[in-house]
Amino acid sequence: MEFSWQFKKEQSQQIKYFLKEKGISKGLLAKIKFQGGEIKVNGKVENVLFSLTYNDMVKIVIPDEGEHETLLLDDHPIDIVFEDDHLLIVNKPAGVSSIPAQYHPNHTMANRVKAYYKKQGYANQVIHVVTRLDRDTSGLMLFAKHGFAHAKLDVQLRAKNFVKKYQALVSGENEHLNRHDEIIQPIGRDYSSLLKRKVTEEGQYAKTEYWLEKIQDEIALVDIQLHTGRTHQIRVHFSAIGCPLLGDEMYGGRLDLGITRQALHCYELQFSHPFTNEPLAFYQPMATDMHQLIQVD
Repeated sequence: MEFSWQFKKEQSQQIKYFLKEKGISKGLLAKIKFQGGEIKVNGKVENVLFSLTYNDMVKIVIPDEGEHETLLLDDHPIDIVFEDDHLLIVNKPAGVSSIPAQYHPNHTMANRVKAYYKKQGYANQVIHVVTRLDRDTSGLMLFAKHGFAHAKLDVQLRAKNFVKKYQALVSGENEHLNRHDEIIQPIGRDYSSLLKRKVTEEGQYAKTEYWLEKIQDEIALVDIQLHTGRTHQIRVHFSAIGCPLLGDEMYGGRLDLGITRQALHCYELQFSHPFTNEPLAFYQPMATDMHQLIQVD
């Protein structure tokens, strides 16, 4: 894969510093050097110590990544929301994990995406998960199609330049939900379980913002934006305020209202394209099993 830039600075600069500004890490530079890539300036191969001058054209060739040899293939089709040379956004169904685990090496979104890449014959077949979802959460999931894109998207994530919004159905003390509020409570491990988390003073800072969209009978629909990314954050926070998600048995959610998985759906992603800087926004309608429980305008 090739990337090109024109050097527009009046003062000269070594290639390695210029490429660092473009998001090229030391690791990626080493890969270019030792795994068959190259750096060219005005069509001539140069090393990273070469000094650039005004109007020089810089081109890098990043070696193909091949594939995760140990990652199994799952031929289930994927629901593609958007794809270009750098990004893949899919609509993940509930009941499918994002990535494999030791005792569950197959039938995840990563396995499905690998099978898709293989069928398409892509040169880069390493799976780069940018935004993952819990197994029983549905909705938008972002993959980077190569390591350079993943690195640039990670910079946006760390700078909190991603907007990731969810819809959830909750039930319990719905009368205490405000039209708009924030839940700021630290989250840490619940040592009674290998998986469970809880609100605890010893935990990490966690902030969840929500808007109450509708209350219908015993069910409330909330629109949620995460400002931190703690494990099970939405589930823990809404359980802590007495409004656990429907179907979320682990955190006290009701199982008798028509859904037996946590009623949580990632419906919106906003971020900037890692190479064009174009603002991107993607939306995915609420999953059917949630939609059938509440009338949405």
